[in-house]
Amino acid sequence: MLESYVTPILMSYVNRYIKNLKPSDLQLSLWGGDVVLSKLELKLDVLEQELKLPFTFLSGHIHELRIHVPWTKLGSEPVVITINTMECILKLKDGLQDDHESCGSSSTNRSATENTKSSVKPRRIQQATPTDPDLPPGYVQSLIRRVVNNVNIVINNLILKYVEDDIVLSVNITSAECYTVDEFWDRAFMDISATDLVLRKVINFSDCTVCLDKRNASGKIEFYQDPLLYKCSFRTRLHFTYDNLNSKMPSVIKIHTLVESLKLSITDQQLPMFIRIMQLGVALYYGEIGSFKDGETEDLSCHTKDLLGSISGGEGETGIDIQYPTQYKAQEFYAQQDDEQSQGWVSWAWSFVPAIVSYDDGEDDYLGNDTISALHEQKSQALKDPIVSIGFYCTKATVTFKLTEMQAESSYYSPQKVKSKEVICWEQEGTTVEALMMGDPFFDCQIGFVGCRAMCLKGIMGVKDFEENMNRYDAEACFFVCGENLSTKGLTYLTNSLFDYRSPENNGIRAEFILNAAYHKETYTEIAGMQRFGAFYMDYLYTMESSSGKAPGNQQDLPSAKSEDLGNIQEKSTKSLVVGPLDLRLDSSAVHRILKMIVCALEHEYEPYSRIKPDVVDENRTIPNTEEVASLEEYIPTRLTCVTILKCTVTIFMAEFNLLGHLLPVIMGEKNSSSFMNATNFLPLRPLPSIQILVDKINLEYSMPMYAEQLVHTVSSLSQPSDNLLHNCYAHCYLKIFGFQAGLTFLDSKGTYCLPVPLIPSFSIAIYGKLLKLPMCWTKRSQVPLNECIFELPNLTIQATRAQTLLLQAIYQSWSHTGSMGSSVVNETLMTDIFQTSGVKSKNPLPTLEGSIQNVELKYCSTSLVKCASGTVGSIKICAKAPGENGKEKLIPLIQGPSDTKDLHSSKWLNESRKPESLLAPDLIAFTMQIPQSVDYCHNSGNQTLLQTAQP
Repeated sequence: MLESYVTPILMSYVNRYIKNLKPSDLQLSLWGGDVVLSKLELKLDVLEQELKLPFTFLSGHIHELRIHVPWTKLGSEPVVITINTMECILKLKDGLQDDHESCGSSSTNRSATENTKSSVKPRRIQQATPTDPDLPPGYVQSLIRRVVNNVNIVINNLILKYVEDDIVLSVNITSAECYTVDEFWDRAFMDISATDLVLRKVINFSDCTVCLDKRNASGKIEFYQDPLLYKCSFRTRLHFTYDNLNSKMPSVIKIHTLVESLKLSITDQQLPMFIRIMQLGVALYYGEIGSFKDGETEDLSCHTKDLLGSISGGEGETGIDIQYPTQYKAQEFYAQQDDEQSQGWVSWAWSFVPAIVSYDDGEDDYLGNDTISALHEQKSQALKDPIVSIGFYCTKATVTFKLTEMQAESSYYSPQKVKSKEVICWEQEGTTVEALMMGDPFFDCQIGFVGCRAMCLKGIMGVKDFEENMNRYDAEACFFVCGENLSTKGLTYLTNSLFDYRSPENNGIRAEFILNAAYHKETYTEIAGMQRFGAFYMDYLYTMESSSGKAPGNQQDLPSAKSEDLGNIQEKSTKSLVVGPLDLRLDSSAVHRILKMIVCALEHEYEPYSRIKPDVVDENRTIPNTEEVASLEEYIPTRLTCVTILKCTVTIFMAEFNLLGHLLPVIMGEKNSSSFMNATNFLPLRPLPSIQILVDKINLEYSMPMYAEQLVHTVSSLSQPSDNLLHNCYAHCYLKIFGFQAGLTFLDSKGTYCLPVPLIPSFSIAIYGKLLKLPMCWTKRSQVPLNECIFELPNLTIQATRAQTLLLQAIYQSWSHTGSMGSSVVNETLMTDIFQTSGVKSKNPLPTLEGSIQNVELKYCSTSLVKCASGTVGSIKICAKAPGENGKEKLIPLIQGPSDTKDLHSSKWLNESRKPESLLAPDLIAFTMQIPQSVDYCHNSGNQTLLQTAQP
């Protein structure tokens, strides 16, 4: 009978995670078609052992579990599992800071897993003993696959809570349903076939609410904050592609989630807790906390082996003994490194992916004695790393920051209530977060959004600058704009997702993925990212490739590879961030709101998850041999970060009110914050003068060795390390700014700007710096630079009239003189002198003072013995431009050098602007300075200063 095969499968899942179940009662209920179980307790130890999360379950129970099995229509109707009210409470493991406390040794885990398998499998085989000769094994296998592929899971009222210190994070989902769909994503009873090796599922989440509250010392929540997220609904599409009918694990997995509207709300009391949760995620990602610490790589590989072994249904599979490049074996680079790709929460998550989408480890026992060839084929497929694509897409997201205050009820005995007021709103359109991975050799994450803007709301610190009765323009409230909007950009953020009707999966085509680093960089360029999004684009790529350019493939292939090939594995980590054209307006309203958020974020007493380890120099370190040094010379893994900002506009307005005296001391750590809520009437100042800064492009590159500690220990032990090895022991930073210019403008009563009056014409600048990693390892190498900086400025010109200088002084004083609630009105005559009416020529133009400097190059370097600074200045020129006869400008040089002074006695020389005779002319100034660092080593040395000045 079919019950003999299907019932044990359902019972194994239920009995594995639920306590105190009687298999006989459960079996009789299932045979009746329906089973209802109430007040169930979850096996928390089993959940922790299988999930291997860095969290521990404090409690977990199910109010009601319903299972409906349509025995008469098992081949056409799904089995429905309904869970009514499921609640779990988690916390961070207490033993995370102690070695091997939370998950034990690898041998213990292996023995526990094997004991669990050996104790469960005989029971399952005994339950599956009754067989029907009329049901061939192939039919049973096909039927069970159809049943498992079409199981519907419904969860009503799912409650998850996480507690840490005084933080209580709770997630409540009213309804979540998972079911199988057809190629049009409509509910259907489907199965994979030889012509269509695809399985599709949909998960609908209804009314998701996320709360973040603070509890007191007794564990009680005194005041409930506004929910972070309130009744948000979203849907997830899952797409599994198999290589053949006998594959138990998909070769391609796509899991994409779409949210139409995401409205987040964060109060000042929630902000430190929210940042704490974010820091927890980052610490888990980088492996700074958790069960994956130094010396525990064996645990991770063992866990992966157990998972893959359970997928294939066998227990004697070849283990995943990860081999690493030979150049790091001497210093155990990879055995004790804390890189996010090898040891961390992400590696755990990746190793768990196959278990989510595969069948149970003992399912082969229910299928009888199938053909041996098919079983071996399934095992070989199980050992292959699938391609996993995870995506999150949001059409429109809104984040609102609120300030709270306590409000007492009219009655003395009534409890206090929390009243919140919105002060900042962030709106974002077309958000995409995509991750693509294939085992350890390849991981890529892309984040982008089409457009965003930030707005001021209501009042701040008692100043009612944007209350409803102010009748101010929307453009005045918006202080940050970046990118475009969806109405003009379209749905490009959904490109190639499961929600894109043009994607290959939605057109019956197998998708192709770029898993090569070189081809990836050629395809996903800055231009391509800006064309798809427009506001922000980030691409993080990590690859592990051989020197031939091919990925090593599955980890299972590594032990069989030749030892000389393993040393050629090359790791690369690249982060590229691009910010599209942006406009930032820094007025009093925006600055005070931003600083207030910073103050609120600093109001906590949380201890950091990880502290910087002190540099420890191992005096007995092993000196690497010639082969290991040659291997290092060939390739050293590095992390590269590139940040590019395009077309940046920053406008700094005169302060209309200034309460920075209440905020800056808190940010600087000088005193605690105090509430300042004295209501003050606000009158906008118009015209409002401002400084406008335009930048064509900003480019920042930062690189550092991937395994700095081990690399420095190795290179510093060499007697004469090469320049290449020394170069890779530094963190390098390059900053380039193109097209920087500044001018004066003002905002009128209509919310429009006048044409900027130039102060600084366009110029470019370049800065380079490098910092030696672990300087304590280089104390015996006095000639090795600890840090170095190079500054280059081809030319810079500044020009201003007296009126413009006075206005700049007024803008500066409005921000520097704190405590004033309003600014003095700017003199109209001063504004008229600076900003001429368009089309009207001034009768009395004001004289202008102009200064310029060219070919500036400064260098700074420090070692353990001396600090050295040197530089050159090509030329300096300061002159006055005064109105002359017939409308011509009269040039009066004040300082100019280098210059030929042989005709200085003639009056004609004063009226001419002279340049160096040739490009080979000497620099105006060249200097070198050295200052001893340590008197012990330099007791015979003194300060040395060399100064050369060309003839002025």
